[in-house]
Amino acid sequence: MFSGSLTALITPFRNGAVDEAGFQAFCDWQIREGTSGLVPCGTTGESPTLSHEEHRRVVYLCVEVAHRRVPVLAGAGSNSTAEAISLVSHAKDSGAQAALVVVPYYNKPTQEGLFRHFEAIHNAVDLPLVIYNIPGRSVVDMSVETMERLSRLPNIVGVKDATADLTRPVRIRLACGEAFCQLSGEDATAPAFLAQGGHGCISVTANVAPRLCADLHAAWNTGAFGEVARLRDLLMPLHHAMFVETSPAPVKYAASLLGKCTADIRLPLVAPTEATKTLVGEAMRHTRILA
Repeated sequence: MFSGSLTALITPFRNGAVDEAGFQAFCDWQIREGTSGLVPCGTTGESPTLSHEEHRRVVYLCVEVAHRRVPVLAGAGSNSTAEAISLVSHAKDSGAQAALVVVPYYNKPTQEGLFRHFEAIHNAVDLPLVIYNIPGRSVVDMSVETMERLSRLPNIVGVKDATADLTRPVRIRLACGEAFCQLSGEDATAPAFLAQGGHGCISVTANVAPRLCADLHAAWNTGAFGEVARLRDLLMPLHHAMFVETSPAPVKYAASLLGKCTADIRLPLVAPTEATKTLVGEAMRHTRILA
C-alpha cells in the first residue's frame, strides 16, 4: 500500500502557535521534491505537545494540500484506546488514506493488551491502519507473533518498524505475508531494511533532504545498487546528526537553516546545543543541501 520515502513531518511553529501557512508550503515542497507520502502528527511532528484541536487541524491541513497527489498516513495513536479511536476517526473524516497508530506507551500492556487495543481501533473505524512499533519510546515491543495475529484483520495493513532489528522484516514477511507493508522507522538502516524485504521508510531526514531520500528509493526500485550505495554513504552523516539530541530538535534546526520554518520547539524539548548545531550544519554541507 505504501512504499518509497515518506516524510515524518515536522510541525512548524511561529509565536507559539502552529504555522499553518508554513506547514502547507512545507508539505507542498515535499511532494514536489519526490516524497512518496506524508506523515503528519507523529513523534517528529511533536504530537505529544499538540492539543487535540491542533492535532486535528494539522492532519486536515496536510490532507488539504496533498490533494491526493501522495497518500497521507496520519499519526493517530495514543496510550488510551478511546482517544486513539477518536483520532483515527478524525483522520478518516479528514480524508487521510490511512492512520499510523503507535504501540501504547507508558501503560506497558501485555501482548494480549496490544492485540486488543489495535483490534478495538480496527473494529471501530473503517480505515487502513499501520502499526508503529517503537520500543525505544513506548517501552513495549510488539512481538512478531502479535503482529501476525493483527495482520489477519483486513484493515491492519502494515508496520512502521523502529526497532533497528534487521531480522524483523524477514520474520514479519514470513509471518504476515508479502502484502503486509513494512516501513522502516530508522533512516540509517533504511537500505538494509529494503534488502531484507521492506517496502520503504518513514523518514526524519527527508524533512530536509527529500529529493535525496526519494532518489535512494527510486534507485533501489530500478536495481541501481551502486547509486543506492552512493546515496546511503552521502546521507549517513545527516542521519546521524538528526539524532544527536532528541528528535525533532535537530531536524527543526536543520529545516530552519533551509528557510522552511523557525527552529521553535515545545517544552519539554529544548533547542539543540551549539555543538549539535555545528554538527548539523556540517552534515548538511557534506550532503550538499546547504552551501
